[in-house]
Amino acid sequence: MTPERVLQYQAKGAGFTLSYATELVSDEILEFLFGLAKEREIVKWMHRMQAGEVVNLSENRAALHTAMRLKKGAKHLSTAALQAAELAWGQLDALSDFLPTVSGYTDIVQVGIGGSSLGPEAIYHALKAYAIPGRKAHFIANIDPDQTAAVLQSVNLAKTLFVIVSKSGSTLETVTSEAIIRSALIKAGLDPTLHLIGVTGKGSPMDEKTRYRALFYIWDFVGGRFSVTSMVGAVVLAFTLGIETFFHFLDGAYAMDGVALKDSLQDNLPLLGALIGVWNRSFLGLDTVAVVPYAEALARFPAHLQQLDMESNGKGSDRQDSKVTYPTGPILFGEPGTSCQHSFFQLIHQGTTPVPLELIGFTTSQRGYDLKVNGTTSQQKLVGNMLAQSLALALGKPEGGFPGNRPSQLLIGQRCDAHTLGALLAYYEHKVAFQGFFWNINSFDQPGVELGKHLATRMIGALAGSQVAPLEEAFARLLGSASSTR
Repeated sequence: MTPERVLQYQAKGAGFTLSYATELVSDEILEFLFGLAKEREIVKWMHRMQAGEVVNLSENRAALHTAMRLKKGAKHLSTAALQAAELAWGQLDALSDFLPTVSGYTDIVQVGIGGSSLGPEAIYHALKAYAIPGRKAHFIANIDPDQTAAVLQSVNLAKTLFVIVSKSGSTLETVTSEAIIRSALIKAGLDPTLHLIGVTGKGSPMDEKTRYRALFYIWDFVGGRFSVTSMVGAVVLAFTLGIETFFHFLDGAYAMDGVALKDSLQDNLPLLGALIGVWNRSFLGLDTVAVVPYAEALARFPAHLQQLDMESNGKGSDRQDSKVTYPTGPILFGEPGTSCQHSFFQLIHQGTTPVPLELIGFTTSQRGYDLKVNGTTSQQKLVGNMLAQSLALALGKPEGGFPGNRPSQLLIGQRCDAHTLGALLAYYEHKVAFQGFFWNINSFDQPGVELGKHLATRMIGALAGSQVAPLEEAFARLLGSASSTR
């Protein structure tokens, strides 16, 4: 490791610097990977995706989440992208008109699961330092009644809005939670239609304006895990942070969308990150990746990335429905540093299986509340820890049983604000899409999730009507019937 390598192996874009000197790559490896990327036309596939061509082949759909943050007046748009953007602009205009009508409310509860919860929750927690005074967001995702009860008991129902989010309008967990919430509002002597907002697909079972105070729409070309910048995230984030802050968030994502279209590897941060990830996973055979943000504000961000990455690229079949012969999506996990240095970092430093690290950090604190202790601020100590971990993994200490030569990278921004966070979100969305294009898998469907939903419905039917659920008997019956129909 030399200072020259550190300076050479970095790239910049949309306010971020990606430093990858501590990855196990060389000029020759990067040239090799970029050559394969050109053969697979993965940048062209990114252009096709953002233009609205069909890239979700199994469902014959576009994946136009990027159109949700297109600027009005943007030039050189395809017809499909422009039409999608116009739908988004119309919904944002409607949201801007709606927000002043609920100025007396203090709390908002997002009710949805998977992509209808993880992304919006991660972004809210990351930006709540900028929230409108007196405004708070809460999230109900799990069908566990204890989560619903805990949220309902923590808010003043008379001053709380509930955003019910389900593209299909029939998601089991969401429909169940909505029924409980309606019942609680009625018991409190409140009119549910004054407190409930719907976010759903056109024509879904939820598409009934009389059921909700306001109704907003999402579309099939925006997948759940890619939907944060659509109305899935817009309502809860604009209510708590303000519509202008939400627009800054969209602007950041839009900036990274443009970076992802660049042809040069050094100018295309998501492409560079994707190819290094492919090298670690498919060529070095490393099964996992840990995303560690050195920012407590991003505590929920790894949870969102787990769905984004593993639901997208956790595939064993390619786009032609043939079995792949190489490793695809990694197992992703993460927690904020420095806290996790005192938990799973022991394995990362000395365990028998190398774990690539993606470290996210910011040079400036978010809230500006800090103090010098022993010559340095807490923010300097935080960043210092991040840099030290990367260096320690690379160099090791053979006499102490630290093998070294363990891969990591640094993604560094100035401050965790709305614009920066939008760019960070889009960076990972495009990194995941690029890897899917490289591996020739469909990053935009989730058949494994659908199988689980189908069997859950059957199991719930087997449990219905019993006061004390005979779990073992019900499971045995379902297992037998499922096996007989395979």
